[in-house]
Amino acid sequence: MESDPSPLSIPPPPIKTKPQPATQNRDFLLHLEAYLAKRDGVDKLLKISRYATKIILASDLLPAAHPLHRRLNSFQSSVGLSRKAFRLGKFIQDVNSFRSANLHTPQDVILAILAYGGEGLYYFVEQLVWLAKSGLIEGRNLERVSAWAELIGYVGSIGLKIGDLKGIWREEACLESSREIMVTRGDSAEIVEGKLRKLREKKLMKKMSLVQDAADGLMAVADVRGGKGRLSGPMLLASAGMLSAVISTHKNWLCC
Repeated sequence: MESDPSPLSIPPPPIKTKPQPATQNRDFLLHLEAYLAKRDGVDKLLKISRYATKIILASDLLPAAHPLHRRLNSFQSSVGLSRKAFRLGKFIQDVNSFRSANLHTPQDVILAILAYGGEGLYYFVEQLVWLAKSGLIEGRNLERVSAWAELIGYVGSIGLKIGDLKGIWREEACLESSREIMVTRGDSAEIVEGKLRKLREKKLMKKMSLVQDAADGLMAVADVRGGKGRLSGPMLLASAGMLSAVISTHKNWLCC
């Protein structure tokens, strides 16, 4: 006859540990694989390599007659053409973004049409530019149309993001007031602190997006003006492109 189990033989209940965010324990190579599996991930790395090359060329470190100078120039042109191929069908995301946008005022509607319509047209025309540069079709004035569409898109995007920032500032001010009231009453303000932390992170990302749009918009203005004007220097444009590439790479890495 079996005896009853001793209380000492009963395993203790498992100790509950606080769950850790998945990003803290995420393997770097797995994260990198997921990043490179996305079209935007590869596109931004190509953008970094292209504008790094442009910075080298604009710095006059190599004479124009140097063989390496010609190779680097050929490389950055090839990368630029490759990036256009990566934009195949990308205009659809702007159509879907406009459909799902939360637009509350007529001003928001106008800015959204400029932002998503301009960028969507830019990505659509870029497909034709790629086909023209590949020699498949004739492409007169396509690059000029693409530059104008891109510039219009950035004007709308900057307007929308400024509006988003104002909303974040208002929400942050309300939460700050709520925190002061809770502290005065002796209540716990941890929930408000968590919301404030998330708002500050969101605000930082939105500011970075604004800087990126401004840098890309500067390059679009130069394209519209045919590379002429005070703000069309090769080093300035190459640096603006690199700044935009680094910011977008950072954003895509965090979202991956």
